[in-house]
Amino acid sequence: MNEYYLKILNERNIKATAIRILILKTMSGFDAAFSLSDLEIALDSVDKSTISRTIHLFHEHQLIHSFEDGSGSVKYSVCSRGCTCSVDELHAHFYCNYCKKAFCLENIAVPAFSLSEGMAVESVNLVIKGYCGKCRKPKHKLK
Repeated sequence: MNEYYLKILNERNIKATAIRILILKTMSGFDAAFSLSDLEIALDSVDKSTISRTIHLFHEHQLIHSFEDGSGSVKYSVCSRGCTCSVDELHAHFYCNYCKKAFCLENIAVPAFSLSEGMAVESVNLVIKGYCGKCRKPKHKLK
């Protein structure tokens, strides 16, 4: 099992250590995008600064990507293999107003923009808000 994570780290030119494998394995286990706090809770025996440095390293090597989920929180998600986080690979994200989870919508590409001369897109944050398939909009009771 660890060989799978070793290979992923190798592909991204990240030196594999036991803690990096543990953090990547934990990140891969989330069913939705995760926050730094989510990761700290899941890895309560790991030093918070180690987790933070590892997130930064993984992000720098495009193993994970980050986005603002529309609630003021930054979320992370493990990139698919081969992803280079280029502008062409940018995708939308979905934030559930009910369960507060955020999800990648890799099937919804961010549209191309025609910018003024000298401008260049480096990132785009497209978040769709609503209710995920597991949640339904709560019905308000009439008084």
